[in-house]
Amino acid sequence: MNKFRILVLVLAIAGLLLVAGCQPEEVQVEVTRVVTETEQVEVTRIVTEIVEVEGETMEVTRIVETVVEVEVPAEGPRTLAFVSRLFSPPREQEFFINEVIKPFEEEHNVTVNFQILDDDAILERAQIQQETDHVTTDIIAAHNGKMPDWLDAGYVEDLTDLVDSWDDRNFSPTFETDTNRDGRQYFLPVGADVYLLLANNVALPYLPEGADIDNLTWEQYAEWANAIADGEGEGKVCITGIPQKSWIYMFGGTGLSYGAGFPDINSPEAAEAWKIWTSMGDSFIPSVLNIDSCVDPMMREESWLTVFHNARAGQVFSSNETQFTLAPAPSGPTGIGTIAGVSGYAIMKGTENYDLAVEFLEYLTRPDIQVKIAKGTGGFIPPVQEALDFLGDEAIDEVINKAILVLENGVASGVPASLYQDWGAVKQVYDDVFVDMVLGGDGTVDQALLDAAADAIVNLELE
Repeated sequence: MNKFRILVLVLAIAGLLLVAGCQPEEVQVEVTRVVTETEQVEVTRIVTEIVEVEGETMEVTRIVETVVEVEVPAEGPRTLAFVSRLFSPPREQEFFINEVIKPFEEEHNVTVNFQILDDDAILERAQIQQETDHVTTDIIAAHNGKMPDWLDAGYVEDLTDLVDSWDDRNFSPTFETDTNRDGRQYFLPVGADVYLLLANNVALPYLPEGADIDNLTWEQYAEWANAIADGEGEGKVCITGIPQKSWIYMFGGTGLSYGAGFPDINSPEAAEAWKIWTSMGDSFIPSVLNIDSCVDPMMREESWLTVFHNARAGQVFSSNETQFTLAPAPSGPTGIGTIAGVSGYAIMKGTENYDLAVEFLEYLTRPDIQVKIAKGTGGFIPPVQEALDFLGDEAIDEVINKAILVLENGVASGVPASLYQDWGAVKQVYDDVFVDMVLGGDGTVDQALLDAAADAIVNLELE
């Protein structure tokens, strides 16, 4: 029960007590306050009485302590402001709010104000709050490509001692180059992702003879895609054709498979990767330039084949595991290439709710909660090593296990967005090459076009 300091004004008006026993007069206590709950408190009253002793009257003052029930204002629940770039799809938001946030709110009698914004908007808001010394955001979740900007600005708390105090969880070292700096940890990783192959089972008869879908090469993937287009009379491969979405990452995985860096668009290794895609010019779904996510085309069977984000692949696969086949991304001469990303929780410097924020992060990073989040949002990789002990044998567990296989055995690259003036503009360069050379080309690699694209990317680098 809350403790309150209560000032009680007691007005005692004593009269002559001439009756036997000399009872004190009634004392009226007047209390004025906003009422929301009651509490028992001790009240001290000063009582003055007129008594008769051996025929003489005299005034006696004494102190009376009693316990009374009073009505007092209740303390309302605290509010924790959490702004995230992760869990933006409505389905993921609903799960995260109802299945993850609400249990914490009920247990701790708090309200978590959860809001989705993109990385740039979150950072801009933080800058305003820090510069005006009016911090209203408590926790943020940022992409690892943006973490250097946060650390350069000094907007987040050092969580090293907090992490060291936990003995029931160990974070994967894969993303330490982003979450840590100078031996100190500032971000707690959540929701890692790689790229996986997903095929509708109606495409399996077109799989090249002798090909193993779990060990597919990019040459076999292209052959498969072209065979489907030839057999069905139209392409069935999905990529995100709407500008500045994820095509750069889809191609990036192919480039890494051939020994290219990221974002490397015109090296000899990158050119070998482009040969795969230019050979597939007629294998894409007719609406490819209107696609911002391959989830819907795969669900409605407009598309039969794609290599995309594991959580999106998991969403489709777990909707009907008998209809789809899930596999690692195809490989090239250097292995399975993939762009790998992760988000990270951090506590804003200057928050007035630091202790509550720590409690929330302790809750969110528990191994069982990490798996709960991963499975409920499509199949993200939980980057807490002990979380893997909580995986089972459901369809969504298969998604996570195959994603882990790619992350641990593949050739992975992060997203170096912080090295460029405008990462969206870098994405656009790749989108333009796809339209001009893959969809609109003659099936060969235009090296001059790639060299011009590389120059455009160099011009976007930060000085």
